Amino acid sequence: MNLPLKVPLQKVTDSLLEEKGLDVFIKREDLIHDRISGNKWRKLHYNLQEAAAKKYATLLTFGGAHSNHIAATAAAGKQFGFHTIGLIRGEAAQPLNPTLQYAVDCGMQLRYVSREDYRDKTSKAFAEKYLLDFSDCYLIPEGGTNLLAVKGCEEILSDVEIDFDFVCCAVGTGGTISGLINSLKPHQRALGFPSLKGADFLNEEIAKYVSSSQWTLNLDHHFGGYAKVNKALIDFINNFKTTHHISLDPVYTGKMLFGLWDLIEKDYFRRGSTIIAIHTGGLQGIEGMNQRIKNKGLQIL
Repeated sequence: MNLPLKVPLQKVTDSLLEEKGLDVFIKREDLIHDRISGNKWRKLHYNLQEAAAKKYATLLTFGGAHSNHIAATAAAGKQFGFHTIGLIRGEAAQPLNPTLQYAVDCGMQLRYVSREDYRDKTSKAFAEKYLLDFSDCYLIPEGGTNLLAVKGCEEILSDVEIDFDFVCCAVGTGGTISGLINSLKPHQRALGFPSLKGADFLNEEIAKYVSSSQWTLNLDHHFGGYAKVNKALIDFINNFKTTHHISLDPVYTGKMLFGLWDLIEKDYFRRGSTIIAIHTGGLQGIEGMNQRIKNKGLQIL
């Protein structure tokens, strides 16, 4: 149960980097698969193996209406022969947005959960209300983060042959950066850029999976919260694509690279440092985001 992994390490050429004396590489995890891309495949890989080994026929998971994880789980189910069920935060709406329409097209059954109930999705009351009907399903947490997901993310750097000082990634539920931290050498450090506002709690979440202290969360580049954007972010994403020919999603990698460039401009990194930025995919969400920001006169190219 594998995908062909062809993950180039792409060097970024930029006048700012030359001025600051830095080398920046982007690990193109977005190229793993058009839908099961980036960290979503890394998180799902060992969970799919576990589900198959335990003879589960159905995967059950959670997410918002624009969730990359929902789309990736639906695609993985279709490709590897699992039924899939998605518990979706919020009320049903028609027509479906592109993410949920894709999930349905892959065969995913959607069930909607009120936002109030969703906040308590780990409670016994939630399980009794929503999960009793699905007791024979393999349960994958929101965002895909669990011990098996972290194990998968520990392999992201396994084929990197250059030495580096920093690895940067976007942070949602903390699984990806946990895997990266666990794979670091003593002189290396991980920088995480949470995509949501008020993400202090992620320090505790990440600490559940790691023993090292070689990491820092930068909490200043969430743009107002999860899936929130503004003109500055969209302009950065579009300029990055035009200049470097790399598409960025606006929820995760776009914010992370915006934050990285901001730190570079502020001389956060010592001269001579080598930085690897992880492109975690999520490009499927661009279509839906463009629908949401069209009335603001914005568009991701």
